Amino acid sequence: MTQIDDLPPLRDVIDRHGLSALKSLGQNFLLDLNLTARIARAAGSLTGRTVVEIGPGPGGLTRAILAAGAAKVHVVERDRRAIAALEEIAAYYPGRLHVTEGDALAVDTAALGDEPPVIMANLPYNIATPLLIGWLSPESWPPRWTAMVLMFQKEVADRITAQAGDDAYGRLGVLCGWRSHATQMFDISPKAFVPPPKVTSTVVHFTPRPEPLPCVQTDLEAVTAAAFGQRRKMLRQSLKALGVDPAALCAAAGVDPTARAETVPVKGFVDLANVWREMR
Repeated sequence: MTQIDDLPPLRDVIDRHGLSALKSLGQNFLLDLNLTARIARAAGSLTGRTVVEIGPGPGGLTRAILAAGAAKVHVVERDRRAIAALEEIAAYYPGRLHVTEGDALAVDTAALGDEPPVIMANLPYNIATPLLIGWLSPESWPPRWTAMVLMFQKEVADRITAQAGDDAYGRLGVLCGWRSHATQMFDISPKAFVPPPKVTSTVVHFTPRPEPLPCVQTDLEAVTAAAFGQRRKMLRQSLKALGVDPAALCAAAGVDPTARAETVPVKGFVDLANVWREMR
């Protein structure tokens, strides 16, 4: 087991603070410090950087991030029971760890700190996708975050990184591919967590695209919703839900109306969204 600091073992911290994982909060604690160190390394060098971590729990990943040299770490934790444990880590790393008690869905996490952060998290599965969409959706772009290293259940990670033609390709893959480069780094077995989830987890690394293809996100979401809502049908049928002539829409966008959504690349959906805005 990697020894990254002189703080107590995580199991002792959990026992002392009564931090049994709560199903209601989607908690699955990662106690293997070899793995938390590997996740921290997946972000590249953290020396001197600002990191925002969501849902740190007893602080295993937090400790790895600080040990890797992050200058400032801002953590957002909803579970009040974990705050005391995190404050112990803050005392061990004076002036470097800042703890915010609150719901990450209600906190502007990317705005924490003075410098644009790296966002890192072992995300509860029930809020993982809404948080990701929020980080991909600011009106001004590039976003304030410089990179993200996030953990998802493998099925969601496959959807995030899927390309046109892949079985997992869908609305989430289009949105992620439009505004970011997303790469799967490695899988983590359920056995590494307490309690073990029923699925494998996957760590995904994101970097923002400096200049995504111009498009209004709500238009892109509407077009992909129509297309993938009937993914086995040709676009000339599925895009009728948009209220315009699908044949004319596809022709103007340069997209084959006999294609199915799963074969259309991100640029094709962006072109459809932009033409749809002009037509309606």
